Amino acid sequence: MTEINIPNDYPVELDAPDISPYRNGNTDIPYIWRFDSGKAGPNVMISAVVHGNEPCGAIALDWLLKKDIRPQAGSLSLAFMNIAAYEAFDPADPNATRWVEEDFNRVWEIDVLEGERDSVELRRAREVRPALTGIDFLLDIHSMQHLAPPLMMTGRHARAKRLAASVGVPDRVVGDAGHAAGRRMRDYAAFDDPDASQTALLIECGQHWEASAGDLARESAARFLVATGVAAPDLLEEFPASVAEQSAFTVIEAVTIQSDAFVFAEPFSGGEIIARKGTLLGHDGEREVVTPEDDIMLVMPSKRLWRGQTAVRLARRDAP
Repeated sequence: MTEINIPNDYPVELDAPDISPYRNGNTDIPYIWRFDSGKAGPNVMISAVVHGNEPCGAIALDWLLKKDIRPQAGSLSLAFMNIAAYEAFDPADPNATRWVEEDFNRVWEIDVLEGERDSVELRRAREVRPALTGIDFLLDIHSMQHLAPPLMMTGRHARAKRLAASVGVPDRVVGDAGHAAGRRMRDYAAFDDPDASQTALLIECGQHWEASAGDLARESAARFLVATGVAAPDLLEEFPASVAEQSAFTVIEAVTIQSDAFVFAEPFSGGEIIARKGTLLGHDGEREVVTPEDDIMLVMPSKRLWRGQTAVRLARRDAP
């Protein structure tokens, strides 16, 4: 796996909380907690630190656990995922610990999980996989490389965009089909089945280490629990009573790098709306990468410009 050797352009404003008190959990899986109300209702999970250098999710779960949140209906699971990468996080080199051996969020194909390949991340994915069984609603908390507007990523199905609307934050919602490099946890099994009801959201709370990412992680977790009926509305007391109107987009192309020399034409950071079809975005070796139509939003342009990785996703605004 390619070593992550990317200079850091941003101050580290967040303190990654100590999650070692949560090691034992209350299930058979380390760092996985599950609380059952004993009443009918959905099985809901919030997951964090799928990537080890994204502390905002850990901040949200630490907050919920310290508040002793318990479900008023159904069950609530709180799951810290890529522990090895999170424990290796170093604010002096914060880009280095997205993963230890491979991206935890690209291993969720059944054939990969049940195959012979091995890595730190795959062993942990296989360990936590049973906790995802029976989950009706998942919120997977992430953050982004660049300073850019936060996004709620909903996958391919309309039911996830409806859930995102009920959560209400952030103000941009993006439907997409994931990455050529591998399947995300939010697309695992029934979450990506068009005929199923299980629904997953993945929130990108802003730049990895900006203070507001921690705030949005807590708010989105609280709003998700209220929207799914697991928590009472008083969980929202410390958050704004009203939120901005959401805009919805759908990815129409994920630009997968085909060469060993991808270069962006400009220092894009994400969220830019490119007005004109044919605008140059970059070069993938000798191939020009251009916008396929007018009014395209750039979704999370990457610094990991390696063959097989997603350089950027191109999203069209949904019709009203």
